[in-house]
Amino acid sequence: MENRWQIALSAGILAAVWCGIADLFHLVTWIGFLGCSTYFAQPNSNFKGVVVTWCTTLSGVLWAWLIINGSSYFDTPFMGYIFTGIATSAMCLQASHQKFSFIPGAFIGCCITFAVGGDVVIIVPALIIGALLGYSMTLFTGQLISITHRWQKITEMSKITAKAKTE
Repeated sequence: MENRWQIALSAGILAAVWCGIADLFHLVTWIGFLGCSTYFAQPNSNFKGVVVTWCTTLSGVLWAWLIINGSSYFDTPFMGYIFTGIATSAMCLQASHQKFSFIPGAFIGCCITFAVGGDVVIIVPALIIGALLGYSMTLFTGQLISITHRWQKITEMSKITAKAKTE
């Protein structure tokens, strides 16, 4: 990968910024990183990718919340199994809509919700910011690549000028 150091620098700086923001606002850091990772896993590297990430991960949160709360009304775990089967099918079927097309995003949101016991209040802000973090990394990396290319052109021109002066 030609631009590995630009990616590494961008990711490292923005990951550190995210950790500081998460700490300051009492957000769950790993949830934001999963939102960021989901952004990078889906196929769009523009703001459309952010929207797809939001739609899929947040729909997964909703499906898990419905499973958790719906099954809590029954004394048997069997209903939880039924709700899980229905929600799983729905997460796959919703992918026929473009904004919900990244099925793994729905499952990531669903898994996060189960991992934190359905506490949607701590999930949603971190997932939203996490997708923006991924998008910001893409933009910042693009800027670093552009700066690198300009620097390379300046360096090449300097070498050509220096060589011409010695001849």
